[in-house]
Amino acid sequence: MKNVKQILVLGAIALGMGQSYSNDINNGNTLKDPVFTEVAIENSKPANNMVRIALLLDTSNSMDGLINQAKAQLWDIVNKFTHAKCGNDGRPQLQIALYQYGNDDLSSREGYIQQVLGFSSDLDEISEKLFSLSTNGGEEYCGQVIQTSLSQLDWGKNPDQLKMIFIAGNEPFTQGKLNYRDAVTNAKEKDVIVNTIFCGAYEQGINTDWKNGAQLTGGEYMAIDHNREVVHISTPYDDVIIKLNSKLNKTYISYGALGAAKIQQQSVQDDNAMEMEEAVAVKRAVSKSSRLYTNSSWDLVDASKSEDFDLAKIKKEQLPTELQSKSKAEIASYIAGKKRERSAIQKEIQELNIKREAYIASQQKDNEKGELENAMLTAIQKQAAKKNYRWE
Repeated sequence: MKNVKQILVLGAIALGMGQSYSNDINNGNTLKDPVFTEVAIENSKPANNMVRIALLLDTSNSMDGLINQAKAQLWDIVNKFTHAKCGNDGRPQLQIALYQYGNDDLSSREGYIQQVLGFSSDLDEISEKLFSLSTNGGEEYCGQVIQTSLSQLDWGKNPDQLKMIFIAGNEPFTQGKLNYRDAVTNAKEKDVIVNTIFCGAYEQGINTDWKNGAQLTGGEYMAIDHNREVVHISTPYDDVIIKLNSKLNKTYISYGALGAAKIQQQSVQDDNAMEMEEAVAVKRAVSKSSRLYTNSSWDLVDASKSEDFDLAKIKKEQLPTELQSKSKAEIASYIAGKKRERSAIQKEIQELNIKREAYIASQQKDNEKGELENAMLTAIQKQAAKKNYRWE
């Protein structure tokens, strides 16, 4: 739309010049060289395009399978966006928000709804919050949780950015005092696409308005078997990637108030992924080797990539113990060494993952992919194409 407006403006300028030129000829005036004004034209896409996805998950008693699939498939979603490009060949950033609803442990005054995490690019934090979810019986109000996420989250106003809600559950979409039609109408006004994932039979989801809830915003309706066990295919590359992940962790240099806790969080989320299954740990390691896994708030290697980074501003006591007695030059050299080491490890993981994905593709049947993964990736790719995104 920006390009169209800019073309119209330039056309109007050219037309005005043409009319002035014609008038001068008709009036017999001496022609002067036309004066050209340099006009700065904005790029049609922002340099840092942001993809925002809100996950609204039903955590009532029957939804253990859904939560487990979400834990397992988070890294597939992240790894998908690693290879995404915007219209100007820029790389989009990714933010994910998380809500739970339909849980008796939540406040009835709030409609049994809780914002577990606002929009965040911190992949360890997103993983931690997903693993914190537990199920308990309750009332599921789809319209209200959609409206709550629209009101509480900062979705931005850039029309070029991809903004999506994925709501998953198994009760009628019509439950609750707030009409879901009002909520999805508000979503459409904010340019937010609502995708609905019914946990149950396809026709039952249609009959309980899950499909209509998606279609009103141009979203996708999907039905999944949330209790189906995800089939993960082991590959000859998994063990190597997991070992490289351990080496990758050793390249992080914690600093500041968050440093020690975030290093611990990184390790715990590695363990959580491994407890799910080795293949999930591999997917997480691949995510950690990507551009989307960045931790400049607590890691000196990532922080040093910023143009604003100034080692002199970091107090000695904010550094890890082993660096506190070092000179600034020695610390800078140490950071540079870890940066080179990390880059090499990440490159090796990415190269191994290409072979790993080729192996999986040769072994995997279409019906062996995760139900939630299939549903979300299908919707993401289709809707991203409309915003001029593409994948390498």
